[in-house]
Formats: sequence, structure tokens, C-alpha cells
Amino acid sequence: MTTQATVIAPDLIPEALYPTLNALCAVSIDVAGVIARGALGGALAAQVGENTDGDQQKALDVMADEMFEAALRGGDVRWYASEEQEEALKTSETGRYALAIDPLDGSSNIDVNVSIGTIFSIFDAKEGAEESFLRPASEQIAGGYVLYGPATCLVVSFGNGTQQYVLDPAKREFVLVAEAMQVPTTSKEFAINASNERHWTKPVKAYIDGCLAGKDGPTGMEHNMRWVGSLVAETHRILTRGGVFLYPGDSRPGYENGRLRMVYECAPIAMVIEQAGGKATDGATPILERQADGLHARVPLVFGSAEMVQQVTDQHVMDH
Repeated sequence: MTTQATVIAPDLIPEALYPTLNALCAVSIDVAGVIARGALGGALAAQVGENTDGDQQKALDVMADEMFEAALRGGDVRWYASEEQEEALKTSETGRYALAIDPLDGSSNIDVNVSIGTIFSIFDAKEGAEESFLRPASEQIAGGYVLYGPATCLVVSFGNGTQQYVLDPAKREFVLVAEAMQVPTTSKEFAINASNERHWTKPVKAYIDGCLAGKDGPTGMEHNMRWVGSLVAETHRILTRGGVFLYPGDSRPGYENGRLRMVYECAPIAMVIEQAGGKATDGATPILERQADGLHARVPLVFGSAEMVQQVTDQHVMDH
């Protein structure tokens, strides 16, 4: 692994994980710099291919993936699994960790200057790649994301709460700003792609109809809808001021389990949210009780304020 300058204080980070997390942070500072240059850095949003699931790959998707892989190679990460690559790579013969990463989540927003991010999940490595990642999400030893927005933020959990750091660009260091983030228990905001309403399942439609009914509905309050199209941006808003996010499965071919990947997106987001007092489910079952049956397997995702996620779960139980 490339020797990295210290870019984050080690105080609240497990000692064994520190070199890996510091490397992730160092690369994310460089990625943030590339993103901040926008069009001055070239055609970052140009389509350069498709990943294993047929999603368009942007130039910056591939660039970020290569940067993270190179920084982690030869270090403590034995298995490196990226949303941008079909199979996991062995990056160290003796590494003790398996790291899954979405190098650049929300890359469709690159050319419109909307917040995007990097999502990562860490497990203890096992002998093989599949057994290292295809296991209950509750076995993660770390999960988090970096948000590239007006400020660059790191949000991470090691299983004992959710921490937030903000990048000081002048010093190129991440500085702790919240030792234990807490998701508000409820909110007036919900996030879902309403253009897909005609495809929703009965429980999802019933819950959203209840929100739209406002004071006359089951929640007894007026609601606002939000939809950014960037999972990291949605997560950060909900961690900060509450709300619920839904990317459910629906009736369209290929969307039966939604479009978010369990290993790279849902598992680490669930860990961060639950460690901050929120909930994360597939609509009924907690995400942390599930495990993927393939590296790129998808799962419906509902997460956010505990009371709101429970209302979605109750609706699924009622309509089962």
C-alpha cells in the first residue's frame, strides 16, 4: 500500500483499521480536488462504458475506482470489491480485511454540480472473496461514505456510533465535528422517485398516499418530498435533519428488488443509519439481517428516522 500522509486523527478509529481508513481519506481528498475543478478537469461526466449491470460508467467513475484500488493495493485489504468491476480483486496476500466500495455514487450528477460521494464497507477477510462479502450485513466492522458537496465530509461507523468529519481543504485534513450523530426520530420529509408511482407495490403506494394526505392522513402532519438522485446526498440530509428514503422494488422488469446494491450501497448505509439511531430495512426485514447472494445483487432499501421507517414496515405487514 502506498504510504499516505496522516489526513485524519486516529483518536476514535480502531488502531488496526487506521491505515486503511487513512488511505481511503487521502484518496477522497484527491477525488474531491478533481470534482471541484469541474469542467476544468476535462470531460469527467463522459460515458466511457458500462459496468457489469449495464449501468453507464462515467470517466470519473473509472478514475476514482483506479485511485482507490491503487492506494489500497499491498496493504491491509486482501479483497477489493468495486461496483465498477465484475469480480473482487485480491490486493494483498496477507491482508486482514475485505473492502467493498462504490467509488463514485451519484455520478449522473457530475455535470450538474450536485453532491456525489464514495460509499465503503469493511469486513474481516475470509479465505475466498465471495465468503468475505456474501455474509450478513451485521458482520461489517466498518461502514461509511465521503460526501463531495459544498464541504467534503466523512461519515463513518465502527459499530459504536456514527462519527462525522469535515475536510479542512487548507490543511488537507479531516476534522472531527460530531462524535455521535443522531437521526431525528421523525420528520416531515420523505424521499422517493414519484415518477414511478404507477409501478409501486400496494404498501409503498399506501404509505406515500398517507404522507400526501397531510394533516388528514395517518401521520397527522403536512409533508414535503425530496429527491436528489444521489444516495450519499439523501443519506446525509436524513442523518442531519431526519426523514425517510425509499427505493423499493416495483413491477418493472429488472426492478423487482430496486436498483441499489446490497454489498456496495445498502449494507454500509444501513450500518451508518442504525448506529445513529435510525432504521434501515428492505420494507420489512432489517438490512443488517440480510446478506447478498451475489456481489452485485440488489435489494429494496427504506431507511431514515426510526418512526417513519417503522410506519413503512407496518404498512408492509398490514398488506402482506
